[in-house]
Amino acid sequence: MPPGGKIILLHGASSSGKSTLARALQATLSEPFWHISIDHLRDSGVLPSARIASGDFRWKDMRPSFFDGFHRSLAAYARAGNNLIVEHILDTPGWLPDLVRLLEPYDVYFVGVRCSLDELVRRETARGDRPLGSAATDYQTVHSGLVYDLEVDTEKSPSDNLTFVLESWSIRKSPSVFSRLAVSLPSA
Repeated sequence: MPPGGKIILLHGASSSGKSTLARALQATLSEPFWHISIDHLRDSGVLPSARIASGDFRWKDMRPSFFDGFHRSLAAYARAGNNLIVEHILDTPGWLPDLVRLLEPYDVYFVGVRCSLDELVRRETARGDRPLGSAATDYQTVHSGLVYDLEVDTEKSPSDNLTFVLESWSIRKSPSVFSRLAVSLPSA
């Protein structure tokens, strides 16, 4: 396996169950793993959320550099030897190739996290902390054309999904999807 930290990258729509799976993995894996997500950064107060809400700053203007920094931080954490469970919604063109380039030196296990549209809408409504409709928008696009090392259906029980991911993780083989994608990318 490559040097540095190992990365389990959970990708799916908003409210698809990434956080539930990430917490279960972190509690069960035999090695220490950091659980990292944009929600963690937002909820910690890193962003000037009140000033964005008031209109002093525009999130649309801040978003590209925020995500560029987030992606680069993942590589820095891994380079320092930290194992990561990352939740992400790759909803912007160019993010996947950027992540593939940045994370090429590391053991990345790319997991697609899915559930039905009806379930996404139900979860989003129950959460009440997301703009209504964002899960449905994600559902239509986030998995389009992507290939994963593993896919899970979060309408199955959390324990079944945890067991499935742990078993698959333990017998994973190289090259991973990220490794294969890295070979196919044009030089930057």
